[in-house]
Amino acid sequence: MKQHLRVLMVGAALALGAAQPVMAAQKLASVSENARAPTPAERGAMARAYVLKWGPYVQQVYKVPVGVWAKRMVPTFAGADASNFRRALLRSTYEGASAELSGVGRKLSDDQVIDTMARASLAPPVSRSQMAAAKLGDATVDLVYTPITPCRILDTRVAGGAIAGNFSRDFNAVVGSGGNFSSQGGSASDCGAVAAGQAAVVINVTAVTPTAAGYATVYPFGAARPLAASVNYIAGDIVNNTVVTKLPSPLTTKDFTIYTFATSDYVADIVGYYAPPQATALDCATVAGTPTNVNAGAYASLPTLFCAANYTPVALSISAGENVVVADSYTAGNAGQIFVRSLSANAQNVTAKLMCCRVPGR
Repeated sequence: MKQHLRVLMVGAALALGAAQPVMAAQKLASVSENARAPTPAERGAMARAYVLKWGPYVQQVYKVPVGVWAKRMVPTFAGADASNFRRALLRSTYEGASAELSGVGRKLSDDQVIDTMARASLAPPVSRSQMAAAKLGDATVDLVYTPITPCRILDTRVAGGAIAGNFSRDFNAVVGSGGNFSSQGGSASDCGAVAAGQAAVVINVTAVTPTAAGYATVYPFGAARPLAASVNYIAGDIVNNTVVTKLPSPLTTKDFTIYTFATSDYVADIVGYYAPPQATALDCATVAGTPTNVNAGAYASLPTLFCAANYTPVALSISAGENVVVADSYTAGNAGQIFVRSLSANAQNVTAKLMCCRVPGR
């Protein structure tokens, strides 16, 4: 537990401006690989040095906040082999250090880096410039977000080749029923993104080894290219960003466009989409009470009835043989009760009924 707490304190140490993270990592790694296992305090110091060395790189290149990344790394830091940990502190690349820490002992491939980091954040980015204030039921601004398992929709290394510098290429983000993304180098499935009225998609776009420094812009097909960057990169980089892009309405031949300043390959994974809410009918159920014998000419209170959780009482009624009327009734919270009077010359069995309804989720 102590070593976990030490790792979780790394974010605070960063904010205080710890000095010379690379030198600190080298000093900790200088211990012989055959030395005794590190104490919890020493392992905490190694974790701190690792985060100080690579945290800024992860935040800048992979867009994962240092604090979030450090917390996710806690199990790795706690269980890593001591020798691997010390060698990781000496590596000069983040990919190499990650491989060493995990025991792989070799640099991660481009695909491993993309698959790991492109999925680091699945929460949809929402900003005032992207989404207007919602109005309940409005098909243009009251949009419902549906996350899906990250799925590849394009890979120019597999199909189409790198996009040339200062050029654009058009792609699909949703497909028709039975379609797939193979023609774009993506999945042979529909990725759970069958065209069904979606207003926008959320995709992780990765620039892979661009030939020079520059940027990429992702924007709706057929629209004017905005003066904004979706992904910034340097030569030889592998860097990604999560982008929300509006889909054409009505849908046309393509869905979105990628413009690149420098020649580069691109990979994109869809992680979710926004769609207008669908109107749904009330979900109702009737709860029936135990039959109660009401004497001839008598006034009686029937047993209280209760709706299930998340349901609301909307109507009360009775079933009886003959000449029994409702004298009074009420609902409160999730309960309802009926009072009856018998006008019959004979005793009657009377059953109370309570209709309970709810609005299904969107």
